[in-house]
Amino acid sequence: MPVPRRPRSPPRALLAAYDFVARDVGVTDVLPTPCPACGSRLGVRYPSGWLCAVCEWKLGDAPDGELTAPRVDVVYYVRSANTIKIGTSANPRGRLAQLHFDELLAFERGDRLLERRRHKQFASHRIAGSEWFTANEALEQHVSALRAGVDDPWGLYHRWVSEAIALRY
Repeated sequence: MPVPRRPRSPPRALLAAYDFVARDVGVTDVLPTPCPACGSRLGVRYPSGWLCAVCEWKLGDAPDGELTAPRVDVVYYVRSANTIKIGTSANPRGRLAQLHFDELLAFERGDRLLERRRHKQFASHRIAGSEWFTANEALEQHVSALRAGVDDPWGLYHRWVSEAIALRY
């Protein structure tokens, strides 16, 4: 029976090259804590510390006193079984934590006015007295259009928050 070989360590030259590149380019990883500016968990680690990959806030820097999270209203689409809820919130993380649903489908930037328009657009499939709609082809196509090119709706939301912060200055 052959004796298993111990994996070889990378040559020192490769480790030195990796360290050299990481010093300039950084290493993308999950932030140890959410970004205080935009809430993202994606970061870039440098020898000097972490930067948020979304808004480039340096982790550890305290936000300015006047820097509060900007208001970014969104219309959200969530699925529960064969129904889809169309709602709106300026605090989607808090709002969605209150709901029971199977899947976050998409975000659309907009406020109550846009939400009302969407409710009218899909009114023929609305479950009476609620913001829930039976899944249907038109609504599924709308959600698919919103999701086009978006891997994670939260990533899109974090970008909108980051843009709103940047527009303040």
